[in-house]
Amino acid sequence: MNASLAPRFRFATEADIPALVALVTSCYRGTASRAGWTTEADLLEGQRIDPLVLHADIQRERSHVLVAEVDGTMEACAHVADVDGAGYFGMFSVAPTRQGGGLGSVVLAEAERVARETLGLPAMRMTVIDVREELIAWYERRGYRRTGVKKPFPYGDERFGIPLRADLRFEVLEKAF
Repeated sequence: MNASLAPRFRFATEADIPALVALVTSCYRGTASRAGWTTEADLLEGQRIDPLVLHADIQRERSHVLVAEVDGTMEACAHVADVDGAGYFGMFSVAPTRQGGGLGSVVLAEAERVARETLGLPAMRMTVIDVREELIAWYERRGYRRTGVKKPFPYGDERFGIPLRADLRFEVLEKAF
């Protein structure tokens, strides 16, 4: 990544909620998401993040929504929280036009640092839709391993999207620090 494009990191506030919802939605849903490689547009419609859930994540103890800004513009984000004694990594989003340039790796590394140093946690876990093989491979190249633990997709809860397939489920990935 070009040093002049290195992000400035900060934790989100309630004032960031509209911009975060727009960023996350642009990465995963609709036509705009197809500019990047992380789109879920063929799997899900509807919203990707509920503003009320996001508000709760920002307010919760031992939970941080990490914002990456480049030249004052929000270009990426991720949620890092203490869940059952390990870091939880979610809501990872990089603006579609910035994907593939290294920003995602920088954000992931910062999220891991927050989990390890700020929250004092021994590992990071995440859930990924298990048909997203390319995305799972990206995480595996960064040291995550498939645990074999599967979790159901929340069918019927439109806060997490409207499924276009009946076979969606999550797989837990993990990386020890």
